[in-house]
Amino acid sequence: MASSPSPAANGKAYTYVDHAYDVVVVGAGGAGLRATLGMAEQGFKTACITKVFPTRSHTVAAQGGIAASLKNMTPDSWQWHMYDTVKGSDWL
Repeated sequence: MASSPSPAANGKAYTYVDHAYDVVVVGAGGAGLRATLGMAEQGFKTACITKVFPTRSHTVAAQGGIAASLKNMTPDSWQWHMYDTVKGSDWL
């Protein structure tokens, strides 16, 4: 791994290191960590990067549960269920 000085925002030099990986997984939620583990188990040199600490990932922060339109309350329909689901995901 090569390292060389580079100018930082404050004008001082800092050292950076290049890394080489076979696989880079973006996201350390449940799926990202599982993918990282699976690739590493297969012998790939693997890195997992995330913008948040793993215990703050969406998998951990998710409210969970099962929701359905049962028509046991008025008004209730699959359209309202879909609306609530999409709204709860911030329109993603």
